[in-house]
Amino acid sequence: MGTYRLICHPNTPPIAVRNINVTLVEDPEGLLLRWRVDGCAELVLPAYAGSGRADELWQSTCFELFAQGRDAGYDEFNFSPSQRWSAYRFSTYREGMADRDMPEGVQIEHQQGDRFFVLTVKLPRLRLDAERIGLSAVIEERGGTRSYWALVHPACKPDFHDAACFIAGLPAPGIA
Repeated sequence: MGTYRLICHPNTPPIAVRNINVTLVEDPEGLLLRWRVDGCAELVLPAYAGSGRADELWQSTCFELFAQGRDAGYDEFNFSPSQRWSAYRFSTYREGMADRDMPEGVQIEHQQGDRFFVLTVKLPRLRLDAERIGLSAVIEERGGTRSYWALVHPACKPDFHDAACFIAGLPAPGIA
């Protein structure tokens, strides 16, 4: 299991969100990701839409995983509290985008308390062939405020596709 702390891009300060942590577990059954958002009083959640693929989820609160192997290509996964998700394969930086095959059974659940919000994603039968990953979140708060959170921000504007953001390694398989 690995837990990672996201940082907010300095040019996009949040209203109430103070911290975002992501826990990732990869095991023989698939992949489990859990984003915890502390300070959710102003958080805007997209309406429930039912499980299924959808584009442009990053237009509202959305949680993301990027995975890159040895070549320039990488995968992008987006998960919305609406229970919609997307998966893309890029051949190189922002080029050659195509839908990525996903196994059936993607599960997205969320819980919200007074002080925190948790999004849990279960990806059964998905194994990542990745050497480096990037974890990120787009957070929408009341009044249209958006903040952008990632493991690192190498540029003057948020860009989760920048390979410099892919700094985490996957946890060892089978660790729970």
